[in-house]
Amino acid sequence: MDVNPVVIIAGPTASGKTALALDIAAEFNGTVINADSMQVYRELRVLTARPGDDEEARAPHKLFGVLPASEICSVGRWLTLAEAEIETAWKEGRLPLIVGGTGMYIRALVEGLAAIPEIPDAINDEVRALYDELGGEAFREELAKLDGDAAERLPAGDSQRLTRAMAVVRATGKSLAHWQEEGKGPSLKARFLTIALVPGREDLYAACEARFEAMLENGAIDEVKALMALGLDASLPAMKALGVPELGRQVNGEISLDEAADTAKQATRNFAKRQLTWLRNQVNADHVIEDFYRPAHRDQVATAIRVFLEAG
Repeated sequence: MDVNPVVIIAGPTASGKTALALDIAAEFNGTVINADSMQVYRELRVLTARPGDDEEARAPHKLFGVLPASEICSVGRWLTLAEAEIETAWKEGRLPLIVGGTGMYIRALVEGLAAIPEIPDAINDEVRALYDELGGEAFREELAKLDGDAAERLPAGDSQRLTRAMAVVRATGKSLAHWQEEGKGPSLKARFLTIALVPGREDLYAACEARFEAMLENGAIDEVKALMALGLDASLPAMKALGVPELGRQVNGEISLDEAADTAKQATRNFAKRQLTWLRNQVNADHVIEDFYRPAHRDQVATAIRVFLEAG
């Protein structure tokens, strides 16, 4: 490990990333570092399918449940935290394993952050007010006039990234994609090996639905009740985590549990589809498993990592 290796395990939700990370950590003395934008929040253990106590006991786990739901974990904030954990793993003689499906996090680590100028507070406030006034669909139509790529790529409910894209183009006259292409490059001197899990879509959807049912059995509703009791702003990322808005409506008596579950499952399927699209179109993976991770894949993954480490 003398040339700063980092292994990235990318994949959609419910694809087996946790099992793969544990197997790699056991064989290569690894530290598992979270790259999931919702698993950073400590109040969302069940609904984000964070590793359990038994799993965390098998290898060091970092950046899981480290922030309160009242805070925002931006890409820049995550990158700072992740780089510090990677450096620590290297110093301890451990292999850093970046595990997650948040594309913006992984891209920032590998390519560096976009060199976007600071956006004036007045523009940020104006854009957020416009989103609140128009609603997601109409706001996205306005954004399409200035940044068609972002408008097409982002869902209407993603207020944080939609307003970010609008603020950037209004303040700079250039799209978010333009600034991302002008990125400053990665700050870590590292070699990256990326392993991607890309299951078939229909099988993945079934796994997502089964996982949500398991979440309900393991206390998801109580978790949402506790989160709602904090009285947080509904626009915070944690309040938009898969299952939170839907179960929140059920807790408030607005819809039945069956309706909440069906809506949440649909949202999860949509999210998994976007993750698969990103993996297939945006990630140059060194090793691809076109299925869920299973013990049968262990040897081929271990061989790929061993070759990667020896090449350094």
